[in-house]
Amino acid sequence: MATKKLLVRDVMSRKVHTVERNDELAIADALMKQERVRHLPVLDESGEVCAVVSQRDLFRGALLRALGFGSRSEDMMLKQLPVKEAMSTDLQTTTPVTPVAEAARLMIERKIGCLPVVENRKLVGIVTETDFVRLVAEGH
Repeated sequence: MATKKLLVRDVMSRKVHTVERNDELAIADALMKQERVRHLPVLDESGEVCAVVSQRDLFRGALLRALGFGSRSEDMMLKQLPVKEAMSTDLQTTTPVTPVAEAARLMIERKIGCLPVVENRKLVGIVTETDFVRLVAEGH
């Protein structure tokens, strides 16, 4: 019996939180904490995905705090810097009809934690490491 070949659309999250390039890093930080996500696709002026900002990108603020600059300095930095100053611009995306194994290989090869899912230049979802862990936990 042949098993169904899983596609990205079968495992991706359809509810995607995003930020814009010129938003304050403080907005991205608050959204990540509130929604308990580690990656936010970044939209350009035309509404297309142009980058991803991750918790790792925001780590610099925590480092400042650890070095003794205090949380007030971290908050000031996050409010002064736009997302475009911290985002990862080496953007890798996938499509809803990409085989899951291919998307996973790309994430492993590029050492990235997520892939925005794009169809007709429009963001339709995101696939993350968590989606792959869920897949294994569900016995697929």
